[in-house]
Amino acid sequence: MKTLVVYETFYGNTEKVARAVAEALKAQGEVQTLRAAEAKPEHIAGVDLLIVGSPTRAFRPCPATKAFLAAIPAGALNGVKVAAFDTRTVMDKAVPGILRFMARIFGYAAQPIAASLQKKGGTLVGSPEGFFVRGSEGPLLEGELERAAEWAASLAK
Repeated sequence: MKTLVVYETFYGNTEKVARAVAEALKAQGEVQTLRAAEAKPEHIAGVDLLIVGSPTRAFRPCPATKAFLAAIPAGALNGVKVAAFDTRTVMDKAVPGILRFMARIFGYAAQPIAASLQKKGGTLVGSPEGFFVRGSEGPLLEGELERAAEWAASLAK
């Protein structure tokens, strides 16, 4: 199985998740990891599984991730398995109520990423997943990298 993991990161947390996902999939075959700004539609050629991840910014994927997704031609993901993840802040009582409310209404980056991948023809092989960071800059919560590896392994089944 040939896998491509495309991610963007601001503080390094999403990159850590992407690398944990890639490492977990190495036993299944070739895995390439690229930042969204470096990834081009031609990198998708011959890929069996495409995984795209982004930090959540204003309840959406970051601009580089959106640009990568927009550059994928319609139908280019026909026959390709796809999955999406994001990194997000824990919405606990320390976060102002209005932000918690807005997060419930608008969601996180993984859902629109998954929708875009499906719109381009991809077959979603797992639920969009979120990995939690402390505050807006991180670090990742304890156990999130292990959870990312487990999620990745479930995608390969």
